[in-house]
Amino acid sequence: MRPLCARFAFALLFVVLVATGCSQPRNAETLYREYCAACHGANLEGASAPSMLDDLWTHGGSDAELTRLIAEGDLERGMPGWAAAFSAAEIRSLVVYINERRVGYSRNRDTLPPPAPDHVFATEAHRFRVETVVDDVDTPWSLNWLPDGTLLFTEKSGSLRRLTPAGELLPPVMDTPWVDGSGQAGLLEVAPHPDYATNGWIYLTFSDPQVNSAGENVSFTKVVRGRIRDDVWVDEEVIFAADVDRYRRPGGPHYGSRIVFADGYIFFGIGDRGRQDEAQDLTRPNGKIHRLFDDGRVPPDNPFVGRADALPSIWSFGHRNPQGLDRDPRDGALWETEHGPRGGDELNRIQAGRNYGWPVITYGMNYNGTPITGDTARPGLEQPVTHWTPSIAVCGIDFYEGDAFPGWTGNLLVTALAQQHLRRVVIEDGVVTHQEILLQDFGRCRDVATGPDGLVYVALNNPNRIVRLRPVAE
Repeated sequence: MRPLCARFAFALLFVVLVATGCSQPRNAETLYREYCAACHGANLEGASAPSMLDDLWTHGGSDAELTRLIAEGDLERGMPGWAAAFSAAEIRSLVVYINERRVGYSRNRDTLPPPAPDHVFATEAHRFRVETVVDDVDTPWSLNWLPDGTLLFTEKSGSLRRLTPAGELLPPVMDTPWVDGSGQAGLLEVAPHPDYATNGWIYLTFSDPQVNSAGENVSFTKVVRGRIRDDVWVDEEVIFAADVDRYRRPGGPHYGSRIVFADGYIFFGIGDRGRQDEAQDLTRPNGKIHRLFDDGRVPPDNPFVGRADALPSIWSFGHRNPQGLDRDPRDGALWETEHGPRGGDELNRIQAGRNYGWPVITYGMNYNGTPITGDTARPGLEQPVTHWTPSIAVCGIDFYEGDAFPGWTGNLLVTALAQQHLRRVVIEDGVVTHQEILLQDFGRCRDVATGPDGLVYVALNNPNRIVRLRPVAE
């Protein structure tokens, strides 16, 4: 790491050991300010020890190396080990805090002015321009297409919209479900059935507003299907809805939710609704990936069918807020991205009956800087294939299957809200082998989808618009 002011550090360690009678986890920023800043600088810029904001690390800057160094110290360079003074969870939160500050410094230093409209982006495999498809929209959340090339997209506030192949933005479809549009709630996913051309079904997920028996306003993720006839939503059928009094409670974020169709089944995710421990409770639907037949029936081979202590629709559990879901076209594997807390955004390969750990294990910490747990792994709990710490606020994903960008074929395109970028993730044999940021600082990237023309479409928030990436010849 860096040399510390030895006399100060050891004196401070003695004070901490004497004073550490409290078992309450402490805020990471407070820990850093009180025990690290005198030598490392108030903003990690360095004082008696050099800056931690650059990439020059004596012992390396990985999570594992940082954790070991904070715990064990480096006596030759005057740094004591803090394992006796800080809990494992507090050390983990310090690692997250240091990484957050380093990434924030790098972004502030490297952010460039917005490019000109005709700017050509040069990436590892392709060059492209960014074109605005439509900008007269209200927080676009999900993108999909009908067989005739009409772009379907949802607006978080509750409107289902259509953009014709000729580029005409049609008025909102009438009589779509009423939604709770507050906070993270809203009209979420839109997905036409794979056999839409013959059956006309379109599926929606949304935050369904209800009032429970106590008179409280409650909402929960609901899945329905319906048809559009003469610009009106008709023939609605419920695919999944939680019992109002048993499962719904006032308030809370984390609704999920994306849809994947496969072999007559529908997969969809529901967030933990801000009640993290319920992600481990198999009697509750939140914090889970579910699988049903596409008409809402429960498949008899679901992993928890027949158990009195589990909902039969559950496919996997221990999820915080899954907002990306797609199948790898190469092998049919189901992949999911989910928002971590402060750090610990995850990419998971979803398998039947598996427990993905939240909140028993996590690479993140609470938003107030206090630790959730010191454990990032435990036996019997699935590890993410990769995680992003600090958090990028990972959102919608799409495996690229078009012809316009052949160098991206089979790669996973990943959106990020907080870090405002579109990322390309290379996956080989279930392992992430490479990542590249394709687009940065165009706005909060909410969803990505490959269009029927092979171009890459991205839903952006702040500013609210839909753009597409068009290749430019070398």
